[in-house]
Amino acid sequence: MDLSKPTEENVLYMIEKIKEKLRMVNVDAMKAEHFNTEQYEDLVYMYEMVMKRETISPNEMQAIAAELGSLRK
Repeated sequence: MDLSKPTEENVLYMIEKIKEKLRMVNVDAMKAEHFNTEQYEDLVYMYEMVMKRETISPNEMQAIAAELGSLRK
């Protein structure tokens, strides 16, 4: 997938992959429609950071969720 373009489809893809990687319990709190392309670069950064990690500690998960919450529209 070409994530270089800020499209709604790319936002949906990244949010879904982040949710899968973090195994988020409350997936309703992080729906793709809550995000837009205005903070696309920040979302790409978060996506890349999460995807390259083998493991993520509970504290890191909490920090990632908080950061994603700040990116919501």
